[in-house]
Amino acid sequence: MKCPFCSHLDTTVMETRISEEGDFVRRRRLCQACDKRFTTYERADVSFPAIVKKDGRRIEFERSKLRASMNLALRKRPVSTEQVDSAIERIEEKLLGLGIRELGSQRLGEFVMRELRKLDKVAYVRFASVYRNFEDIDEFKSVVDEFRK
Repeated sequence: MKCPFCSHLDTTVMETRISEEGDFVRRRRLCQACDKRFTTYERADVSFPAIVKKDGRRIEFERSKLRASMNLALRKRPVSTEQVDSAIERIEEKLLGLGIRELGSQRLGEFVMRELRKLDKVAYVRFASVYRNFEDIDEFKSVVDEFRK
């Protein structure tokens, strides 16, 4: 590992720790040339499928976009950050488990709606109204009626 201070290539690992969640390794290193210490993090390099939009464009999956859309639906709702994080992790696990290179945005939206339905019914209806592009009140009514059954 190259030293960030002097660019020397010879560094020694002084200490290694695995995170509590087990998703990364933290290493304290010492540069053999300048004697400065620094920290590196080692994470698994995973490849999510590209998302194919309705117009045919392909974009990279971005966790931040997923979080933003879920947070918008969950705005002012009694759902904790930890619950949202867990839902996002479940969606990411599904994406990785599919083992495909591309995924339609509609299918990703279905995954999100499934998780929102578990978290908060109001957020689910909010997201569904935008995702399914509701045109009139009857479409809202049919989604609300799903919960009454």
